[in-house]
Amino acid sequence: RTQAEMAHTCRGTINLSTAHIDTEDSCNIVLSNGGRTYHLKANSEVERQRWVTALELAKAKAIRMRNNQSDDSGDEEPASQSDKSELHGPLKTLSSKLEDLSTCNELIAKHGAALQRSLSELENLRLPAESGEKIKAVNERATLFRITSNAMINACRDFLDLAESHSRKWQRLLQHEREQRIRLEETIEQLAKQHNSLERACRGAPGLASATTSISSTAKGSVQSAKGEASDEDEETEYFDAMEDAPAFITVTADPKHHRRSGSNLSGASEGHPEDWNLEDSVFESSNQSSYNESTCKDLLPKKRRRTRIPDKPNYSLNLWSIMKNCIGKELSKIPMPVNFNEPLSMLQRLTEDLEYHELLDKAVKCESSTEQMCFVAAFSVSSYSTTVHRTAKPFNPLLGETYELDRLEELGFRSLCEQVSHHPPAAAHHVYSRRGWTLWQEITIASKFRGKYLSIMPLGAIHLEFHSSGNHYVWRKVTSTVHNIIVGKLWIDQSGEIEIVNHKSKDKCQLKFTPYSYFSRDVPRKVTGVVSDADGKAHYVMSGTWDEKMECSKILHSSHGSTSMEGKQKTVYQTLSPKVLWRKYPLPENAENMYFFSELALTLNEPEERVAPTDSRLRPDQRLMESGRWDEANVEKQRLEEKQRAVRRRREAEAVEALEEGKDYEGYIPLWFERKVDAVTGELICVYKGGYWEAKDKQDWSMCPDIF
Repeated sequence: RTQAEMAHTCRGTINLSTAHIDTEDSCNIVLSNGGRTYHLKANSEVERQRWVTALELAKAKAIRMRNNQSDDSGDEEPASQSDKSELHGPLKTLSSKLEDLSTCNELIAKHGAALQRSLSELENLRLPAESGEKIKAVNERATLFRITSNAMINACRDFLDLAESHSRKWQRLLQHEREQRIRLEETIEQLAKQHNSLERACRGAPGLASATTSISSTAKGSVQSAKGEASDEDEETEYFDAMEDAPAFITVTADPKHHRRSGSNLSGASEGHPEDWNLEDSVFESSNQSSYNESTCKDLLPKKRRRTRIPDKPNYSLNLWSIMKNCIGKELSKIPMPVNFNEPLSMLQRLTEDLEYHELLDKAVKCESSTEQMCFVAAFSVSSYSTTVHRTAKPFNPLLGETYELDRLEELGFRSLCEQVSHHPPAAAHHVYSRRGWTLWQEITIASKFRGKYLSIMPLGAIHLEFHSSGNHYVWRKVTSTVHNIIVGKLWIDQSGEIEIVNHKSKDKCQLKFTPYSYFSRDVPRKVTGVVSDADGKAHYVMSGTWDEKMECSKILHSSHGSTSMEGKQKTVYQTLSPKVLWRKYPLPENAENMYFFSELALTLNEPEERVAPTDSRLRPDQRLMESGRWDEANVEKQRLEEKQRAVRRRREAEAVEALEEGKDYEGYIPLWFERKVDAVTGELICVYKGGYWEAKDKQDWSMCPDIF
């Protein structure tokens, strides 16, 4: 209280700043100030110690307030106080917490000395009768010391939390300003060098004069995001940020009319002809007209009516930390998890979900050029990540021998089969055949680590894609997925790393870079960039976009070596035609936020179907119970299935030991529909489809299937 407030306090009030606090025995407190004394009694010794500590802290604050009265005279102008409040507020709070630490330090020193004296007296005792009282005094001092120490620890925690939060804020602001200044300097220097380079290129190729003049006159402020949305001031020039581990490049979009007249005069590291970029008839142009519901190839046959919704996700609370604290550093597949962390799909179904944009491969079949075909394959490889942007829940780990089929041969032209071929480490084999001219197969092993704040998911294994007519065989691998804010905050997913797609027949390559999210980066979030080049290293197309929205392709007309960046890397300037959208994400269904953010395809993946194998994921009882909203029953069923699988594994291990003792070979688990072979392209041992599943389905002969559910 201030002095003015103290003058109008209630009768019997004691000013703590001048009060004396003492104790009489284990439960009584004496509070005195001048001629006024109060005797207070607590219910227990522990409660008395808490009151004494609280009164000591309050007294210290009252003394500080009294000493600061002269500093808070109120003579400053209100406007000045308002301007300085944002700065002085945190400083005053920090000072207050520091004073609390100082007070607690004095109290610890005081009570520590008293405890020491009591211990000394206890050591010098000779009469047993006195020992009881002294021991009681020691205990009293020890209790007081403990409570005061706890108060100091709490004050320290408050002080550190406050200091850290403000320190991080100021550090981010300072770092952001530094980054902006450095980027501004680099951009200005870069634009100046590009301006000179383009002028020199213009002198060497007169046909480029008009386009270069347009670029030069509007180069200022023309650097833009990789999404390719040109600014109002510069609608014909686009710059793409360079890949870190590849030669840095910049693309400049030129007017096709100028290049049609002068294409034969182009010179440089690589050249192209704009006539190849047919605006009316190319497969690229037709890619802009496709959609999930309005694709001509899909409307040739009547589509079976599929479900468009599932039961809403229940709002169940869960103590996340009680489960996660024992999981740090362990393999995710070996951690027993309740279904609260899952979505009602298995990993086999999530793998099948990569085919949502299969029409990209249908269009790729029609491409006559292998580099054009590579663009569609690259867009397909990126599209498989679009479903993950909101999907933070974990799919069910498949049981060993579990399968999943997606037969859309009559509707969409393909049929897909997955089988869980290994449990530790978890591995799934996948085979897709399309009557429209392509086959895809892969064996994916998921390696995952929980690190406390984030979860890293590393898919291991190659994806193979072969086109029947051309024989082009493409191979690539997936990037790392990271789930952030596992313990505190809102979950979010990021994709990072590089994908190298190789056509093993023509030796064409595509390097795609998934840029990880950075708080200080000016790049568009979830950015993907890349270059398609032939066997000689000649660049033909630039890929750009985001893995959650769309991918675009720009045909390269001319390339030349540009300036050197601040890191010492030489930039390559690609002059391209206007980009074309190869792939765009389908909008989510209505009410998707309450249905695990499932896409239209994902909503149909667990829809019950007849004639499927008894090992199909649709028949898994815990997954079906979860989808129905019966999570408690699903957890019980999940534990039953996992224990059944452990019993089978123990029996198999016992058989292996018995075979070893008898000197026999033990093959272990043998996949039912897949077999292991050495891949002729990569040289890796991979599970490939050996046939028989669809024939067994036609006959409805599932006698060879194991009982896993």
